Amino acid sequence: MPLIILLIIVVGFILISTENVTNVNKAAVAIFVGTVGWVLYVSYGTDFVQMMHQQAYTNYLNGAAHSSMAVKQFIAQTVFLRYVGKACEIVLFLLATMTIVEILNNNGCFDFLGVWARTRNSKKLLWMMMLIVFVVSANLDNLTTTVMALTLIHQVIPNRRYRMVYGSVAVIAANMGGALTVIGSPEGLVLWNMGAITASNYSLSMALPCIVACVVPTWLLSRSLPHRLDIEFLRLPYRGDDTNLNVWQRFVMFVVGIGGLWFIPTFHNITKLSPFLGALCVLSVLWVVNEIFNRKLFNTGETIHRRIPRVLQYGSMQMILFVLGIMLAMGVVSETGFFREVMAYIDKQTPNIWFFGVACATISSVLDSFVTTVSAVSLHSVVAGESSELATYAANFAKNGAYWKMIAFATAMGGNILPIGSISGLALIQTERMRVGWYFIHVGWKALLGGILGMLLLWFLV
Repeated sequence: MPLIILLIIVVGFILISTENVTNVNKAAVAIFVGTVGWVLYVSYGTDFVQMMHQQAYTNYLNGAAHSSMAVKQFIAQTVFLRYVGKACEIVLFLLATMTIVEILNNNGCFDFLGVWARTRNSKKLLWMMMLIVFVVSANLDNLTTTVMALTLIHQVIPNRRYRMVYGSVAVIAANMGGALTVIGSPEGLVLWNMGAITASNYSLSMALPCIVACVVPTWLLSRSLPHRLDIEFLRLPYRGDDTNLNVWQRFVMFVVGIGGLWFIPTFHNITKLSPFLGALCVLSVLWVVNEIFNRKLFNTGETIHRRIPRVLQYGSMQMILFVLGIMLAMGVVSETGFFREVMAYIDKQTPNIWFFGVACATISSVLDSFVTTVSAVSLHSVVAGESSELATYAANFAKNGAYWKMIAFATAMGGNILPIGSISGLALIQTERMRVGWYFIHVGWKALLGGILGMLLLWFLV
């Protein structure tokens, strides 16, 4: 049965990596393999429980007779709920942050980004856009940041070829900016929730490698652009279809939303509660401010448009369901004991985490970077103790160890090599109808070069 479960997961991963060819939604595939895996696990639960949780199951019985129903109840109440809790921490955090972004976007709080980009100098515009996306992505999820950037690019640049270049840089900046902080991407959030990293140490270690991996391809791409571009400028004030806020009100909402996201790591360090609770707290405050500022719309016909945030829009729901399905799928594979055996073999044959990092970067270029990250971190648990007190190899897996940072950087960088390797890249493909081959010829190898330099820098720093 472990082989059957593993085969289903592998087939699911193949479908996920070939979504642009098969047109089978990867969120649907992730949910399917996650649910079917646990159904098969429960069907042969006795064997798995005796292998992985024998003592815990004996304590659960407390002298009662063993039965198949008792095994199923033990799995449902003890084993399964643990992985559901881990998955829900990520999903609830994404749901809260996506709602925050939707509130800010509905009220035109990001319009100043388009005004800042008022220049016809192609290289200056490219660097400004890269910097803005990089910084914003460090605070918001990659998909939201990329979609916002692509929408802006589509509005101001009429030439499709140049839009693809600017869109590619936006994807690279979003992926590397997301890898900079624990709240910038689901991958970093997974590591943070499992206690593998701390927010400040992680960002300090990842800062220079992420900047290098972003700056190098941007510089190389800027050399292929003409000196001036035909730009259609945006102007403030922008009035959305559901807001009449003035500039200072939008600025207040922007400070509340983004400032609240910055406070989440501090909230977690003080309370030790899950980060999603801090995100929900920020959401509640921002939502109240939104209601106050837009109170004049309550009694008018304009409220019919979308006063309530549209976080449950199709794209956001896809991402949330995809994350949930992958977390459940990796949980059931872990409970079969497969990851434990694989890691024992890797540690024995090639005890070098950097070779493993190269493999992860290669895999994440064709398979989704979140899937690669969750699979890689599932292979090893966090080793207790300070890294300075452990053996050289074991220290890599301690809290803030090199292994966790290497995995986060390698998978983010791998998602830049091909657009199918990240959800941001898939958004670019769908927006500009871009071919994968065109991306690699004009962008991918440059992102690879920047990623290699960033990986070498990370090797020296950690």
